[in-house]
Amino acid sequence: MLLSLIVASLLVMGSPGPSTISVTAVGAAFGLRRSLAYLSGLVAGTVAVLLAVAAGVVSVLLAVPQLAPVLLAASAVYILYLAYRIATAPPLSTRDETVVAPSFLGGVLLAVANPKAYVAIAAVFAASMLGPVLKILVLAAMIVLIHVVWLLAGAAFARVFHDPVWSRRVNLAFAAALAITTGYAVM
Repeated sequence: MLLSLIVASLLVMGSPGPSTISVTAVGAAFGLRRSLAYLSGLVAGTVAVLLAVAAGVVSVLLAVPQLAPVLLAASAVYILYLAYRIATAPPLSTRDETVVAPSFLGGVLLAVANPKAYVAIAAVFAASMLGPVLKILVLAAMIVLIHVVWLLAGAAFARVFHDPVWSRRVNLAFAAALAITTGYAVM
């Protein structure tokens, strides 16, 4: 049962979505070191989502019909703002340390605004027959692992694309992917 929870979380929670694409894009746009605060915020926020799902808070909030569209719209606006920040990040070869990388708070905000996180975590959480405490511990560890792997993938792009033209293309591609995955998650 534990192995099935790990595999399910890798496939469902680890698949491309606003959170994983954003941490990859931030890693590519700002490098590994400058992305660690954002990564930490994403992990903290996603664990908060996990706890909200486990406690049933999400079900209560979504039971209010007028609230769900407002939450989705606010989520989409923030994620699109982050996509803009990634698209306009300076090329790696002309690193401007005055351009601020997304912060810890930015990571938390994206994580709690990410509609895919709620759906993916709820699906994996509900499907497992393990006890709730063990599920929370395993899924929290998977949240860390998944986000670290996606950040390392983005940071690997950062090392490859020091050419200003390629750097801009990569930033634009990641920003577009973030916008598209957000649209898909909201629909």
